[in-house]
Amino acid sequence: MLGQQQSIDCNVQSGTRKAVQETPSQALSDALVKVAEKRDRKAFAFLFEYFAPKIRRFGVKQFGNDAQAMELVQDTMTSVWRKAHLYHHDKGAATTWIYTVMRNASFDALRKMKSNKEEHISEDIWPIIQDSQADDDGFQDHLQTAQIQKYINKLPPAQRDIVKGVYFQEMSQEQLAEHLNIPVGTVKSRLRLALQKLRAEMGDQA
Repeated sequence: MLGQQQSIDCNVQSGTRKAVQETPSQALSDALVKVAEKRDRKAFAFLFEYFAPKIRRFGVKQFGNDAQAMELVQDTMTSVWRKAHLYHHDKGAATTWIYTVMRNASFDALRKMKSNKEEHISEDIWPIIQDSQADDDGFQDHLQTAQIQKYINKLPPAQRDIVKGVYFQEMSQEQLAEHLNIPVGTVKSRLRLALQKLRAEMGDQA
């Protein structure tokens, strides 16, 4: 009798696992609700096991880098743990909600990478500007250096204002955005274009 009961239990468990594998939507939704309402670690582990490989594959495709992909997994699942209470099962599937969290985390990572790239461009260009100034100690104002003035004046007015504000008036990008009454994103894009042009120009003249 005991052996028969164990066999039944095994069949039920096997059937449950098979059902979850074939139609995981309800199980995922239930697990997400448990995380939201009870901070259930086993439910979170179930979600992590299911989504981590999928997020990792997306990250590798998005970034071309396994380390960045694993960071995306961590960032996404950390947000899932923290924001699970925002999920409402009656408004959509758990997969839809978690993949939305993943895409948001991916966009944030891409913005950071883009910002870092802009900073690296700035670091590349700034020593060239400083070197140009080194031979002329008589000028305190950077804009009075004839060589730099020549480069700056070749920029379109909108980009020229950004470069002067950031590098010579020492304004932050946020301050410039407020001063010029434009979005911060516009400041960043103009700065990036200006620095690329300056670096190309200075490289040609070197």
